[in-house]
Amino acid sequence: MKKILLTLSVVALLSVMAMASEDKSDWGYSHNGPAHWDEFSKACSSGNAQSPINIIPGKTVSMNHQFELHMSENIHTTAKVIDNGHSIKVTPKVGGNVELNGEIFNLLQFHFHGKSEHTVDGKRYDMVAHLVHQNIKTKQLAVVAVFFEEGENNAILDNILGGIGKNIRIDPQDILPDDIAHYYHYIGSLTTPPCSENVQWYLLKMPAKASKDQIEAFRKYYVDNERPVQEIHNRSIESN
Repeated sequence: MKKILLTLSVVALLSVMAMASEDKSDWGYSHNGPAHWDEFSKACSSGNAQSPINIIPGKTVSMNHQFELHMSENIHTTAKVIDNGHSIKVTPKVGGNVELNGEIFNLLQFHFHGKSEHTVDGKRYDMVAHLVHQNIKTKQLAVVAVFFEEGENNAILDNILGGIGKNIRIDPQDILPDDIAHYYHYIGSLTTPPCSENVQWYLLKMPAKASKDQIEAFRKYYVDNERPVQEIHNRSIESN
């Protein structure tokens, strides 16, 4: 009987250890949420240039023309749409690009958050898409944020929502609002572990539109997948 009890105790202990190990295996937004992200990457708690932040328009500075954003996203291609456990992610087979200071950054993927991570004067938008680009030479990242507010139905969002787990036809330019010439710019980080810094952030001022049904449909997957705003420290926020 003692041997049986000992065996059961060992099995129970191993099960608890396995569960504990499994619990630490991935970050999240509730379990293993932002307060615990330093367990996955120290930069998430020790970095001084973290994202997202709150933009205060009255405290911005004029845009450095060297780093003005030039977008070339008009590419008709196919894309894989997946639910990756953190967001709805769209990976084009062939992406467009942006040009910053004479350097080309290719579009790698874009993904969605059920509410915007960045805020403007404390306002959180109804949804946001992050278009993630990478410098073909230096591998530096540049992310273009497209805010969404409730309004008319958005055809590309219907295409994406109906294509989760599939390959779809897509033109990334269709995700953008009409005005892409006005934006905020600053140097920040990834908003998820490993929270790597030296990321060029461009937040388009004009929001795109999404219907109430589309916003609710995205939020059935993710409604609270946003990191809290971080300290700005001594960074300058540019605006044009």
